[in-house]
Amino acid sequence: MRIAMAQTNPTVGDIAGNTQAILKAVHDARRQQVDLVVFSELAIIGYPPRDLLLKPSVLAQMAESVDIIAAASQNIACLLGCVIPNTATAGRPLYNAALLLRDSTILARAYKSLLPTYDVFDESRYFEPGPSVQIAPLDGQQLGLSICEDLWNDEQIFSRQLYHINPVEQLARGGAKILFNLSASPFVLGKNEFRRKLISHQAGRWNIPIVYVNQVGANDELIFDGNSMAFDAHGNLLAQAADFAPDLVVFDLQFNTPATNVTVPPPIIAREGMESIHAALILGLRDYARKCGFQSAVLGLSGGIDSAVVAAIATEALGPQHVLGVSLPSRFSSEHSRQDAATLAAALGIQYQVLPIEEMHKAMEHTLADCFAHTQPGLAEENLQARIRGNLLMALSNKFGHLLLTTGNKSEIATGYCTLYGDMCGGLAVISDVPKTMVYPLAKYINSNWSRSGRGAPIPESTLTKPPSAELRPNQKDQDTLPPYDALDAILQRYIEEEQSVWNIIDAGFDRATVLRVARMVDLNEYKRKQMPPGLKVTSRAFGMGRRMPIAQRYDPAKLSIRP
Repeated sequence: MRIAMAQTNPTVGDIAGNTQAILKAVHDARRQQVDLVVFSELAIIGYPPRDLLLKPSVLAQMAESVDIIAAASQNIACLLGCVIPNTATAGRPLYNAALLLRDSTILARAYKSLLPTYDVFDESRYFEPGPSVQIAPLDGQQLGLSICEDLWNDEQIFSRQLYHINPVEQLARGGAKILFNLSASPFVLGKNEFRRKLISHQAGRWNIPIVYVNQVGANDELIFDGNSMAFDAHGNLLAQAADFAPDLVVFDLQFNTPATNVTVPPPIIAREGMESIHAALILGLRDYARKCGFQSAVLGLSGGIDSAVVAAIATEALGPQHVLGVSLPSRFSSEHSRQDAATLAAALGIQYQVLPIEEMHKAMEHTLADCFAHTQPGLAEENLQARIRGNLLMALSNKFGHLLLTTGNKSEIATGYCTLYGDMCGGLAVISDVPKTMVYPLAKYINSNWSRSGRGAPIPESTLTKPPSAELRPNQKDQDTLPPYDALDAILQRYIEEEQSVWNIIDAGFDRATVLRVARMVDLNEYKRKQMPPGLKVTSRAFGMGRRMPIAQRYDPAKLSIRP
């Protein structure tokens, strides 16, 4: 059987556009004499569609799309993800489904068995779990059909299973000779390597080839890395699609023989580590801008490491001609910061403007002088500068249609070291899931990547080496307010991503007072994070749709805990 893995980049809700991309892939696969072309989960509407699924018109358009694709499936079979109504009188109204089409006919339907409801997933809100697994005959072979989460419940891999059944085992024991998995698996640092081991293990365990087709592209906060792959019955990788880009990979699978012929070049080596973070953020920004209708972006350039990294990512995502960097100096802005911002903009080749805020800052201080009389200068006065900058950047965004990018990192956002309606103004928080201690290696990777391509390192060395500062008061440093970033990020990793108790963190060797202070800062600043723009998810636990904490609450992690 000649199989094509069609790795497309759907836009959520663009059923007509997604249908055209599917039809093109079908046409390209047919030209290569493919027997079966396989698409990703919910390829017709894109993942995650969320409450679009509550609109009856959306369901009608998807049904029309299925008819169009079926009509185009002459002499080629298509396996693709879509949504099907649940006609039973009880249960959720929809199924997350896979359809097998050929010659204008629906040959088989399969329904997702395992519906994730953790992290960013909320499938039980919409879907009914499939009543049973589905094995479909095609050209004398038995095809086991599964969807995304159905792969993720192997008791030999996971110490705790989230579900009571293993669809892969059921399909294998039911007589399937090849297993297909249609997926929309979001990117997380290090996830692809685990995903590869998981699928390889199951192919070898059940002695069955597995073809896994993943969505690629970014939809809102989620980035999908692609990396579709096929394994033989021994768990050997046969073919792999590109990472972070659409692809169509064709290979021949010979049944009942130990050999499998692959008609494509050797499998692609997927990017890992900082290289994968870099690629993910570029794709995330590019798709967010494109799918929301933005042609260009604007951001403030402070001369610091965070804005430098965001500017470099924007340059690669949108092109330097579509990026505007703005320096907004106040009386507290150091000369080296101003120079670093200008040097960065010149190296990146982006547009650059300087808008001093000193006069506006003085005017606001004068207006508030009577109200602030007999008080000590503090945070309110400092935040005036950030909010002036936010107003100016939003004005440029409104006037010229730029997407305003915020530049705050995960460490700052976690602890509230950011200003509402100031540096948090914007349409996309590009590095909001990148801890400060990851920003530096990311910046160094960007410089080395540019240098390897002969363009020269764009981020100035002084930006990489100077102590980070918000520069809102004389000689200010981040560490005046925050613990050292290496300690802070280690605590945040345990408290946010691993949900460890403060006592577990203290027992791991961290200073008690520091841990309690950091935990309190995280919990008190939920109100800020609820008002921030969407941010691109690259870690296992990001702020946003996957972390749902109350604002009006008084949880104290240090109370009602018994210490030895």
